[in-house]
Amino acid sequence: MNLRHAVLPLPALVLCVAAALPSFDAAAARGFEVRDLAALDRVSAPTLSPNGRTLVFAKRVVDLSANKSSTALWIEDLFARDAAPPKRLTPDGWNVNSPSFSSDGSTVYFLSAKSGSMQLYAIPSRGGEPVRLTDFPSDIGSYKLSPDGKRLAFSVEAFVDCGSDLACSPKRMEERGKQKNSGVLFDRIFIRHWDAWNDGRLNRLFVTGLGDGTAMANTGTLVGADVIGDVPSRPFGDQSEYEWSPDGKQLVLSARKADQDEPHSTNFDLYLVNADGGGTAKNLTAANPAWDTTPVFSADGKTLYYRAMKRPGFEADRFALMAMDLASGSTHEIAPRWDASANGITLSTDGKSIYTTAQELGQEPLFAVSIANGEVSSVFGAEGSVTSFALAGPTLAFTRASLKSGDQIFTTSADGRAPQLPITQSAGQMLPDVRFGDYEQFKFAGWNNETVHGYVVKPWNYKKGKKYPVAFLIHGGPQGSFGNGWSYRWNPQTYAGQGYAVVMIDFHGSTGYGQAFTDAISQHWGDRPLEDLQKGWAAAQQQFAFLDGDKACALGASYGGFMVNWIAGNWNQPWKCLVSHDGVFENNAMGYATEELWFSEWENGGTPFENPQGYQKFNPANHVADFRVPMLVIHGQQDFRIPAEQGIALFTALQRKGVDSKFLYFPDENHWVLKPQNSIQWHDTVNGWLKQHIGQ
Repeated sequence: MNLRHAVLPLPALVLCVAAALPSFDAAAARGFEVRDLAALDRVSAPTLSPNGRTLVFAKRVVDLSANKSSTALWIEDLFARDAAPPKRLTPDGWNVNSPSFSSDGSTVYFLSAKSGSMQLYAIPSRGGEPVRLTDFPSDIGSYKLSPDGKRLAFSVEAFVDCGSDLACSPKRMEERGKQKNSGVLFDRIFIRHWDAWNDGRLNRLFVTGLGDGTAMANTGTLVGADVIGDVPSRPFGDQSEYEWSPDGKQLVLSARKADQDEPHSTNFDLYLVNADGGGTAKNLTAANPAWDTTPVFSADGKTLYYRAMKRPGFEADRFALMAMDLASGSTHEIAPRWDASANGITLSTDGKSIYTTAQELGQEPLFAVSIANGEVSSVFGAEGSVTSFALAGPTLAFTRASLKSGDQIFTTSADGRAPQLPITQSAGQMLPDVRFGDYEQFKFAGWNNETVHGYVVKPWNYKKGKKYPVAFLIHGGPQGSFGNGWSYRWNPQTYAGQGYAVVMIDFHGSTGYGQAFTDAISQHWGDRPLEDLQKGWAAAQQQFAFLDGDKACALGASYGGFMVNWIAGNWNQPWKCLVSHDGVFENNAMGYATEELWFSEWENGGTPFENPQGYQKFNPANHVADFRVPMLVIHGQQDFRIPAEQGIALFTALQRKGVDSKFLYFPDENHWVLKPQNSIQWHDTVNGWLKQHIGQ
């Protein structure tokens, strides 16, 4: 990749912009609080014009009093001579998302529900009034422009038998709403998913000509009609799951069949479909019974790059980078010796490398992978997590977060060797009166004498020689990580800001330490990770004298909630209190009630009726007799991943056992707590629980 000299022409410009940002006040007099977290501006979606000159990004702002947020697009001319900071592109009062550029960079496209439904708009990149381009009867869920910019691939929720009739599905939903009866009859499982009940519609992909504002597009042609599955996938899929061929004649889409096997299948395949809606779909990856996704064509259209897992039924398997010769159908893995799971695919300007992020030892760097020989190199050396990026012309734009700041946008040269120039503010610059807790990674010998990593975060008001009570955070997943990144739900700085020290262990099962390390937790939820947590707690106290081991509470959500429930009956000695959010309490019931069955079945070695002992081996409900530590239980009614009855049963057990306990219930939240005021209530309740039991 010959990018050594591809640097931004005027780095001094952005340096001047950065110099204009507020500086951090070293004499800050307070810690970070939940209201700071809830009110912080959030930037995302860095998007570059094709020549790499113009950057557009999304900025979300919160109105706490109204309990809502809005997102606008901002724009920056990276080569401008006047050193002006980014300016708002979309009008005040608009809530927008999903920016993209036209091929000549003169137009920015985006989605907005300004008209009452989610439609596509265009606005000149130099500024002006938005023009609405579509008038579909249904909301657009995602979109992608054709290579020539004349057509639009877009997804909407639709009934399968409605075909290309876009008016059919909303009309049918309207008729349902007029019925006097409310019963719904299902004939297969997946009756609900994440936080929504199945109403019979799927995300389906259509193609239409691009409207010009005077004649808005209002019809479309269904493509891949015989691919009966959600495109993009639910609940978190996006436009990266489908792609235009360079000649615009075809698309490749990733889909899992919506049939009786769907709730216990992770078999997503790549289908080649005609953009005119004709013919039948060709399954390109039928030979792989596991997950295939994120298709990207080479510039000449001869090769398809994508990511693939190998083991069916395991959602946390390693995503390998693959290449397929479309003429022969032959495939090969590009970097088979790289023991990391790739998060996406972006081709370098010369088409010789794939840029992707991947977790690595508690960080998430940006890597360049040579397509020719599979060699992997870090694009630039930096701590933290690269959460998104864009590459165009001589420019690389990216967002990076750390344990001290949410996403901040930077630009550099395409090879990452030029200085990293900040475009937006860090959390510290937005909150100059706040001092964040310093953090340090540590390691120790855990289960099987293997190296395990963790982080310790000091309280904001740390003074040498003093001991501090501890919040011991346990991450979810279980295939996840509390690495060097930022969270708006479980953020260690909100505890450091209350005067607590924080300890986080990436136990066996965590991601970013090789696939074997990740695999180690399956069917071992209660032994190997527990051993790591116990040894990590001991190692942290030995290595960091400021931790007060006599004043500590353990907290976790999802798998972390399960582990807190497991700890309550199996390792309750060190803890003065516990917090369990959306955690599994009765594992056998969880195996039948959760929506994504593959999760419980993989993690417990089969179905509850095939392997009942697997579900009972690490079942917290079997250890209620040993519960004694005060516990705060939290659950959301719309959590269909771990249904609310799990939290209710846990609270019932604690109350009947006579253990000091409280139950915080959110009728309108799912597996996460997302509404700003609910998040504040969550943090206030948790902090109050900690204060009651360990002080501060």
